[in-house]
Amino acid sequence: MPSAQSFRVPFFVSSLENYMSAIKILAIAVAAALPLASVAQKQPEVSGAVATAPGQAKAVAAVTAEATVDKIDAATRTVSLKLPSGEMRTVVAGDEVRNFDQIKVGDKLKVKYVEALTLELKKDGKAVVGRTETGALDRSKPGAKPGGVARREITVVADVINVDEKAKKVTVKGAKGQMDLNIRDPEQLKLIKKGDQIQATYTEAVAVSLKPAPAAAPKKK
Repeated sequence: MPSAQSFRVPFFVSSLENYMSAIKILAIAVAAALPLASVAQKQPEVSGAVATAPGQAKAVAAVTAEATVDKIDAATRTVSLKLPSGEMRTVVAGDEVRNFDQIKVGDKLKVKYVEALTLELKKDGKAVVGRTETGALDRSKPGAKPGGVARREITVVADVINVDEKAKKVTVKGAKGQMDLNIRDPEQLKLIKKGDQIQATYTEAVAVSLKPAPAAAPKKK
């Protein structure tokens, strides 16, 4: 099962914009120390799955983590986050993070990061070899708590230029050069021939939400 922080495929995955990078770093910062927490403390939710079919394969990984806003420095736009383990993490919210002034001490931050990779065999493929990238960004409305969803998708098409059945390797050539792919499944390897194409689609998405701190209980008279 792949982990959300280690699932990477060189060449096929070589940013959306600064916001995407910022919240992805924030997601990692929030999740980094959480596995060190005791069993009694809330752990980040990590999940993953791999599925295959003739000529196709897909892997998905996701992590969800939470933290509490402990301190805010408006002058430097720095936010200190307290993890369930008790450890602290400090992040800088750049100008691309809208509604910074709505962040309050005690607010609950929730981050969900998902990435997926799909590989598909195109028999006698005629598609244009190359790389395309699309992205979308949905930020919170003015006056609301900071948050949003960012999504990026990269599609790469490469030609199969050699199949080595003994070594269980397939050599593909894309716009930026060539590389060898290890194909461990013999049934999948049988399907791949020189002249075919392999299309890889990598998708990543980050969702960030900030919930207000619970209202203080009224003082007893």
